[in-house]
Amino acid sequence: MQSRNRTAADKADVSRITGGRRMRRNRRTDWARRMVREARLSANDLIWPLFLTEGVDVREPVTSMPGVERLSVDNAAKAAEEAVKLGIPAIALFPNTDAGLRDELGSEALNPQNLVCRACRAIKQAAPEVGIVTDVALDPYTSHGHDGVMAGATILNDETVARLVEQALVQVDAGADIIAPSDMMDGR
Repeated sequence: MQSRNRTAADKADVSRITGGRRMRRNRRTDWARRMVREARLSANDLIWPLFLTEGVDVREPVTSMPGVERLSVDNAAKAAEEAVKLGIPAIALFPNTDAGLRDELGSEALNPQNLVCRACRAIKQAAPEVGIVTDVALDPYTSHGHDGVMAGATILNDETVARLVEQALVQVDAGADIIAPSDMMDGR
């Protein structure tokens, strides 16, 4: 394709089509830029992730995420209160399950007294207006670190899905408002 020099006739064609008007928004002023911007984020659009750990009054740095801490249940409840004050509508809970509570089946995920469930109840008591998002996945609870029930080197999809359903019900009973399925299992 060759470029050609624009002639007066070309310019006239453009003027004939547009009627001599250029109908674009002018973005010279702040108010105009704010009016036409594509995305407006506010605290209402945020979900605050809280990383949980056992203990009382614990704030433990997460070395792989500078500035992020694992919080004990009491501190997670305080963080939920802070979220409400900041206008953040929801929090998401992620447990750091003690290795001694992990097993091949991820049984701790089904325990109504597990870390996530205790945090849900404490948060609902401290800040009932905040939404709680919980993660349905077995990897925080399995000794092998996979998201599913294993038979040798194979993940048993149907058995895993049944456990994930039980886990979701335990979390809802504890006060979870949104179940976020990050497990990547088929058919759930």
